[in-house]
Amino acid sequence: MLKIIAIVIVLIVAGVLIAATMQPASFAVSRTIAINAPAGKVYPHIVDFHAWNAWSPWEKIDPDMKRTFSGENAGKGAIYAWEGNGKVGQGRMEIKDAQAPGKVVIALDFIKPIEGHNTATFLLEPKGDTTQLTWTMTGPSRFITKVIGVFMSMDRMIGGDFEKGLAGIKAISETKPAA
Repeated sequence: MLKIIAIVIVLIVAGVLIAATMQPASFAVSRTIAINAPAGKVYPHIVDFHAWNAWSPWEKIDPDMKRTFSGENAGKGAIYAWEGNGKVGQGRMEIKDAQAPGKVVIALDFIKPIEGHNTATFLLEPKGDTTQLTWTMTGPSRFITKVIGVFMSMDRMIGGDFEKGLAGIKAISETKPAA
């Protein structure tokens, strides 16, 4: 009986590992929202890491999170590092490109709990009296990401957080005066 159980366990593990090797080599998660404000009013909430506390869903998960700002105050060269509980982990973001008021590109490096190096891009497109804001994260799928992907997609894991963050940017941009 124990031999049968061991064989079943080995077959399940082998199946998961084989399925993981068939996962894509990279991932992309993207969400879009329409904001009733011009891009020039939305952009400052994204290009300045100091403003993220007001809308980022991860900021609320660990109120005791240690935050460090360095480099430029905002825009290209601005750096934000964090170290928090197991849910937010540890990582660093650096704005690599900032084209006011239409685009912000961020190098996003996770250190803990799982190392990862991704790119986050915010695109702001004027659409009449509104701005269409798209938040996208792309990156390579390392083997551990592929194993996790057998059970849950990256889109499902972080897509909801993107939706919360975009809703926060929308709320702030539609109610607060421009910076």
